[in-house]
Amino acid sequence: MDRNQATGLVLIFGILFVYFTFFAPKPENLPQVKKGKDSVKVQAPAKVTESQLAIQNLQASGIADSSVTIDTIPVWMENDDLKIKISPIGARITEVTLKKFKTWDAKPLQLISEGRSEQKIQIPVGGKSVNVSLLPFTAGKENVHVTKDSIEVVFQYAMPGSGSISQRYCLLSKGYQLKYNLSTSGIQFPGNSLAECYFNLNANQLEKDLAQNRTTTCINFYSASEGFSSLSETTLTEEKKETPSTDWISFKQKFFNVGFIGNAPFSKVVARQKTNEADSLSVKQMEASISMPIANNGFGFRYFLGPNKFGLLKSVAPEYDKNVYLGWPVINLVNRFITVNVFYWLEGAISSYGVIIIILVLLIKLLLLPLSYKSYISMAKMKVLKPELDEIKARTGDDMQKAQAEQMKLYQQVGINPLSGCIPLLLQMPILLAMFNFFPNAIELRQQSFWWAPDLSSYDSIATLPFSLPGYGDHVSLFTILMTASTLVLTWYNNQTSTVAGPMQSMSYIMPVVFMFILNSLPAGLSFYYLVSNVVSIVQQQVIKRFVDEGTLRQKLEDNKVKNANKKKTGFAARLEEAMRIAQETQKEKDKQKKGK
Repeated sequence: MDRNQATGLVLIFGILFVYFTFFAPKPENLPQVKKGKDSVKVQAPAKVTESQLAIQNLQASGIADSSVTIDTIPVWMENDDLKIKISPIGARITEVTLKKFKTWDAKPLQLISEGRSEQKIQIPVGGKSVNVSLLPFTAGKENVHVTKDSIEVVFQYAMPGSGSISQRYCLLSKGYQLKYNLSTSGIQFPGNSLAECYFNLNANQLEKDLAQNRTTTCINFYSASEGFSSLSETTLTEEKKETPSTDWISFKQKFFNVGFIGNAPFSKVVARQKTNEADSLSVKQMEASISMPIANNGFGFRYFLGPNKFGLLKSVAPEYDKNVYLGWPVINLVNRFITVNVFYWLEGAISSYGVIIIILVLLIKLLLLPLSYKSYISMAKMKVLKPELDEIKARTGDDMQKAQAEQMKLYQQVGINPLSGCIPLLLQMPILLAMFNFFPNAIELRQQSFWWAPDLSSYDSIATLPFSLPGYGDHVSLFTILMTASTLVLTWYNNQTSTVAGPMQSMSYIMPVVFMFILNSLPAGLSFYYLVSNVVSIVQQQVIKRFVDEGTLRQKLEDNKVKNANKKKTGFAARLEEAMRIAQETQKEKDKQKKGK
């Protein structure tokens, strides 16, 4: 490792450090609606507390008098993936359970739970705004339609006097999308009328690490004109944003999201999120007020109620897959077109995700082998040049500019590009950062165990500390320790071919320890990837070393000296030498001025 490579590594470590630090988630006696034969079951009605509260609201708003009674009960819609509870009071979704997933503590995963969410829809009727969410809807057997492909439930309410309101939900036999439509009969709306919809979600803690969950939860938006945008994930203080003409909005958590996708663009969206850090059961509170145009006496949109799986989200809506963060633009392209596809291909053939990570490392190392070989050859050339470099250093003393000028002259004579060792390392950076963004956001690793790690999407802990170390946490991750140890071994091997000593060499040993603190609370799958990558790099380097003879390299450099003796300098070399000459003269002039003073 020469000075340029060491400088490149320090720059890379610095970039990684900044990136990782700063940029771097029981109904009783209720009717059932299910797919299949005899799937609709209606049981005896029973009054519930929610009904009593609704009556009070209806009476207070003047929609109903004291004689009103509400005896209807919630309806359940269910397919292979979702179980949804809908209250007849307002025909509101009050509970959503994802059947194929569990919370981190093995409980049913409720994306929306009763008492921790709110849904309100208001429409203009007769010159005033009517809160549809307070109205007592009914959904009898005649309003339930079950086929082999879908389940549809229609909730109806007859307005006092004349007119009626219908709310229709349609759920396919599998999948995570729910279609919603509100329509009216006998009710006329003024021109350019808008429906006002309000959604509030106090997101449940679904993953083990609450702090990390909070910094991966936010509200995302998309519009065809403005593109993708979002509120901050990492900020825990209250945030608010208003966007016009929005195609969809999503309440996104680390691995799941609740989305609202318009059949036509929403006229306006006002979103707000905040965090109650004292509430250990709540990740973040997210709310949105959505205005949407009423056309043909109605309006509609789709819900998405499911996992943040990249391949699944791509088919939901334009750029809806951006709910899975895959990194900055260049890094995003690497993940989107290479990592994700290779990972899904391996996933289809191999059941162990630890083995998939190992194979992914081997494929990437094979792809980067030419760069790794070129980097090693550059280091080997610098090593055989070390006697000449030491002689230049001894002859020039503390005159760094003169030393650099003579080193550049020597490099030109022997045909070495001083950047040849640094460039391969920089070209590997997108892959390194791509993995850093892919593994923490890959739901495929969620609750997948490997060796001692019960969940590759979260940190592995072999011991809990009685205290919390700043930047490290209160647990000990074995994969992170092994990754750090392997990095130190790889660094030692690199330094055997290095021409750098002193502080620069010491820095190469300090940086892996610094990253141990950063990676300790990150997913075990990421640390395991870096561990395997380091082990493969060590083996790869030893194999390359067997095919590289330093005597042959030395002879090749001597031959280049003869060949390049009368060779005209390239434009780049000439400009670089001229720049160094000017810098040297400038420094001499400054030294003279200092002596004169």
